[in-house]
Amino acid sequence: MKAPEFDYVRPDTLEDVFVLLDDETCDARLLAGGQSLIAALNFRLDAPELLIDINRIDGLSGIVEDGDNIRIGALTRHVEVENSQIVARHLPLLSKAIGNVAHAAIRNRGTFGGSLALADPAAEIPACCLAYDAIITASSSSGNRTIRAADFFHGLYETALEDHEIITAVEFKKRAPNDLVAFDEITRRHGDYAMAGLAFSAAAKGKIEDPHIVFFGISDRPIRAVEAEAILEGARLDQPAIAAAASKATEGIELSSDTSASEAMKAHLARTLLNRALTSILEEKP
Repeated sequence: MKAPEFDYVRPDTLEDVFVLLDDETCDARLLAGGQSLIAALNFRLDAPELLIDINRIDGLSGIVEDGDNIRIGALTRHVEVENSQIVARHLPLLSKAIGNVAHAAIRNRGTFGGSLALADPAAEIPACCLAYDAIITASSSSGNRTIRAADFFHGLYETALEDHEIITAVEFKKRAPNDLVAFDEITRRHGDYAMAGLAFSAAAKGKIEDPHIVFFGISDRPIRAVEAEAILEGARLDQPAIAAAASKATEGIELSSDTSASEAMKAHLARTLLNRALTSILEEKP
């Protein structure tokens, strides 16, 4: 199929984008990497009047160290994250996850901010941002505001972004060298959306501190397994702790079935992923 007719504009500045987004008479969409949007247009799942191509705008891409923080611009391509030594050194969970984002051709064009704005519940990047307590900057003609990843994802393709806002950057705290991280997902084929996935991070100072267990692909958004986290908090990582946490993997989580798996299967996959991830960390410890 072909996309419906639309107007196209490629502004040079954010201010120009804001003028267009503030026009209440026009139904507009932002075009960044376009890896999801173009498919939606071609399948006629979306029919905006205007596409606003933001790829010319300076200052929206790049990976920058700023003291204890790492800032990733919204237009940064996935492949840039994949190849970044800064990310590998200070945000290892992202390095583990990024190669699982679709295929190389898509990673060459898809953008970091675009993945967050789409908020697909089976996507890897939103889960990692939640596991790392990322701070998302949303900008509009009214200025900038910051949104914690924990407050950003509201449901299936729903976020805290307001109608006239655009994601401009995502900020992370640098992680300590001895932090524990794990990433795993179950897909039919490499590059497919996950039937179930896990992003895990925690501090390790003899015992586990501040564990973040984030599942994706099992609910309507990336979601923390707070019951399992409570079991691990302050515990030593050993097989009894792993088994106890895995048994509570989906406690309190509203599971969503889909064409790939039932709710019962999603719960089983989540338990398997958590057990597998924590066991791998335990086996890797010196």
